[in-house]
Parts: sequence; structure tokens; C-alpha cells
Amino acid sequence: MEIAIRLLQGGVAALIDYLSFHVLTCLVPAFFIAGAISVFVSQASVLKYFGPNANKFLAYGVASVSGTVLAVCSCTVLPLFGGIYMHGAGLGPAIAFLYSGPAINVLAIVYSARLLGYDIGAARAIGAIVFSIVIGFIMATIFRKEERQKSAEAFAALTTDPPGKPLWKQLVFFAVMVGILVLGASKQWIATGILLAALGIILWRWFTTGEMKQWMKETGHFVRLIIPWLLGGVFVAGILKVAIPESWVVGVV
Repeated sequence: MEIAIRLLQGGVAALIDYLSFHVLTCLVPAFFIAGAISVFVSQASVLKYFGPNANKFLAYGVASVSGTVLAVCSCTVLPLFGGIYMHGAGLGPAIAFLYSGPAINVLAIVYSARLLGYDIGAARAIGAIVFSIVIGFIMATIFRKEERQKSAEAFAALTTDPPGKPLWKQLVFFAVMVGILVLGASKQWIATGILLAALGIILWRWFTTGEMKQWMKETGHFVRLIIPWLLGGVFVAGILKVAIPESWVVGVV
């Protein structure tokens, strides 16, 4: 009984720690970005550049290096992965982004180089990119039948997109939200506050009430889809931390 209580306490402690340090500054902006991708980014564009039938060199290349501008951890990248994949991106490029995103952001590379040496920092970045492409290609090959079906369904359901926001407005909108994610994760509160104020003005001047409601709806969909699995994984990780002796891990690894 005592062992079971210790395991549960470990899981609860991991949840509390995670919710205290990751949700507000990392997960919340990531979910809003994922919802915005689903609503405001043209599905035809996603299919053209990242779909199963897109140019593989372009799709995998862009997906594997996109994480350089995002200061995201391996959990924060999940909503972004869900956003691009559910909006039409092929499984391979989406997996490449999911794998490399947390590993090649600028902060991670700089910290690795300072702590372990520039050769290790460079090897980490190059290795993450190469392995992300390889893993993405393997996943796309394994599920190629499902990917062909998904592609056919996506193109069959594709309709002419209504006139959207000018490209420059979309770029500013997403740049501000990515800035909130990056600066919030870096605890740059003044800069984050300025960007939040800028986002409020953008939403007030550029977006209709209907568009914002649809955005909130899609964001809520990603929250319901991902959060239960994410928190469940954190809880299990906390239990394993208690169940597996640290000395055993050090000896094996």
C-alpha cells in the first residue's frame, strides 16, 4: 500500500510541476497557434507544399528546419504538429517537424554549444534534422496506404477558399503569436505583454466576431484532443521516476 501511495504521489507531483511551469507560457500559445493554422491558413496551400503529393525535398526540408524559430519543448510542439497534420500536411513532413522542432530551436542549440562544446552543438542540430527526415520518411512509408486515402479525401473535400486576409496581415498575425510563444517561454514578460497588446489590436481591427469564434472552436478541439493524453503521459512519467531507481538508470545509460 505504501508503495502505491508513493507512486501516486510521484505522478501527482509531476503533474503539479508540469502545470506550474509549462501550461500558461508554452501550451496555451501553442494551442492558439494550432487553432489559427486550422482556420486561417489555406488548406490548398498546406496540401500543395506539405501534402503527401508535394515535392518531397521541399516538404521534408522546410518541415525539418522550421523548429529553429520556435522555442518549444517536446510537449508544446504537439499542438503545432496536430494543427499542420490535421490541416492536410503529409504524415512524413509532420513527423519531421514533430521530431526536430524541440531539438533545433536556437536556444537549445546555443545552450548545447556552450555547455558541451560547439562541435556537439552542431552535431545535435545536424543529427536532429537528418534523423527527423529519416523517421518522417519511414513513418510515411509504413502508413503509405492511409496517407494515399487521406490525400484523396482531402482533395475531394477541397473547395475554393473564400477570399482571406492579405498575406502580409497573416504573416504579421502569426509572427506576433510565435513571438508570444517564444518570449513567454523565455520569461521576457515586458516584451510578451507588448505583443499581447499588439495581438489584441490586430484581432479588433482585422478579424470578425465569426472568425474569432471559429478560431476558439478549433483551439478547443485541439485542447480536448491532446490534453488528456499529454497529462496522462506526464502522470505516468512521474510514476516511473519513483518506480525506477536513479542509480539503475545511471548504470545503464
